[in-house]
Amino acid sequence: MTRSFRAGAAGVVRLAGLLIFPSFCHICREPLEEAGEKIVCGACLAKLAPRGGPICPRCGRFHEGSGGDHLCARCAGRAPAFSAHRSCGVYGGTLRDVILIFKYRKYAPLSRPLARFADSCLGADQTLWENADLLVPVPLHPSRKRDRGFNQSLLLARDLGLRRGLGVLTGALVKTRNRPAQAGLRAADRERNVRSAYAVKHADKVQGRTIILVDDVTTTGATIRECARVLKEAGAKEVRAITLAQA
Repeated sequence: MTRSFRAGAAGVVRLAGLLIFPSFCHICREPLEEAGEKIVCGACLAKLAPRGGPICPRCGRFHEGSGGDHLCARCAGRAPAFSAHRSCGVYGGTLRDVILIFKYRKYAPLSRPLARFADSCLGADQTLWENADLLVPVPLHPSRKRDRGFNQSLLLARDLGLRRGLGVLTGALVKTRNRPAQAGLRAADRERNVRSAYAVKHADKVQGRTIILVDDVTTTGATIRECARVLKEAGAKEVRAITLAQA
């Protein structure tokens, strides 16, 4: 059997598979025809782009308008327990669509292109990566994890860790209280909702370590602030944070 014949036969089999079991991009609805495409097509993933412009160098909040980076009023008044947080982009458009499909429609393989996107956006920021020891995913409560089937932050951390050569620490930072989801809550309610909701087990695994928290979306920053606080109290040397998007 010649190489060209085998290639042609493989193409026929793939076409037959698409006709019998059609596979479409969950965003643009175009057929997934390129090798390796899963769930979202390459053209839609190519629309993911980092957000430029000034930020708060501490909490990473995006500032409107032009100018340089500068502390936001909140960090100037009371700095969070983490030393730096960065988001890849604004929670909107294609980035929002991909995150929602990944998180709520349970398409776990999307963690890989999202981790690749995060690495392309933030990989050059030495404020985040220099002397970092471990990635720590923001945990879900066990009952929430059972309902969803996976912790999206853990999948992101694992795929990002593979790209960055960093280990992922699980089971040390845990969510001890099953509070309502943060989505839809006002800022003050978000702060109350996460207060004392997280704890550190096996403090010896975080003591003296520089840790990077990983989560999918941040709005007010309440979750990563609380996680950073308990990690620092448990003896972490420094806590930094990464999120895919900022609402």
